[in-house]
Parts: sequence; C-alpha cells; structure tokens
Amino acid sequence: MRKKKKSERQSELMEMLKVDPFYTDGELSEYFKVSIQTVRLDRLALGIPEYRERVKQIAESNVEKVTTLIGGELVGELVNLEIGSIGISILETTGDMIYSKSGIVKGHYLFGQAESLAMAVIDAPAVLLGVANIKTITPIKAGEKLVAKAEVARKRGRKHYVHVKINNQAQEQVFRGKFIFDELADKEA
Repeated sequence: MRKKKKSERQSELMEMLKVDPFYTDGELSEYFKVSIQTVRLDRLALGIPEYRERVKQIAESNVEKVTTLIGGELVGELVNLEIGSIGISILETTGDMIYSKSGIVKGHYLFGQAESLAMAVIDAPAVLLGVANIKTITPIKAGEKLVAKAEVARKRGRKHYVHVKINNQAQEQVFRGKFIFDELADKEA
C-alpha cells in the first residue's frame, strides 16, 4: 500500500474525526502509518483540537440536554445523549480510584458511571433508583478508558428500565447493569 499524500491524509483525517471524534493521535498515527507528531501537525493545520478538547466540547454540548442530573453529578464525561433512548459516557480511570493493595479500580466508580448515565437518559425531572442488578466481569486497572452505553429498555407507567454496558478500550465488556428507576411525582421530588 502506498503512502497517502498529505492532502489525502488530511482530508481522510477530517472525515474520520467527523464520524468518530474519539480517535487518539496514537490511533490515527497507526492508521495512517505516520508519526504522532505528523498527526498533530495535520490536526493543527486543519484547526482540529486535541483529543481531550474534542471530548470536552462534546460533553459540554450534551450535558445541557440532561433533565435528571446536573452536569457535575455525572460520573465520567457525557459524549452522546438521546433523552429517552441512549447515552454514552467515557471515564478515564486514575490512580486515586484504586485499592492500594490490589491496584484494582473501586467498584463504586463503575457503578457510579453506570447509574448516573442511566439516570441521564431518562426523560423525567426526578427519579429514584429502585432496583439494580449489576455484574463486574473483569478487574479494571488505573489508566484504562471505560466507555459506558446506557439504553432505555422500556417504560411502564412511572417505572424506567435501563440497561448499561461498560467496555474497556479493547472493546471488552467489563461491567453490565440493569436498573429500574421510579419516576417521582412533583411533590415527592
């Protein structure tokens, strides 16, 4: 395979990031078979912000749609949201999230990401978690990027059924949960 011309590479880079803004410079350099610095220069020339800034912009535009939570209450960064349907968030795990003895990320961070995303997709002003059926499938270490996807399975009366799956950056499922939320009446909230 021949190496692409700079203009071809930049054009394809722009299209790739329009479709999926979550490609890192490292992933793009592997795809185009160029150095990370070349990808950075291409992005700079095209006026495309770095990965963290792209994620931040997407999160800020999506957090305004949430009716159930305030932005800071969400665990992770909200990157996609269709109220009443689906939502996606990303959580980058850090060293302060682990148990010091085992080096494994504490389960409440996974649960927090899943529960808060599930609440965010519900089209209701206030809900209360009634039931949670969760399973952690594999241990998570600091430095892993977790992508959670929540989907409203159904709504019956004032009950909202939401399924959440969390994958690591290798696209392996590490956590899953089924949540039932009770929608609160105005006087209960």
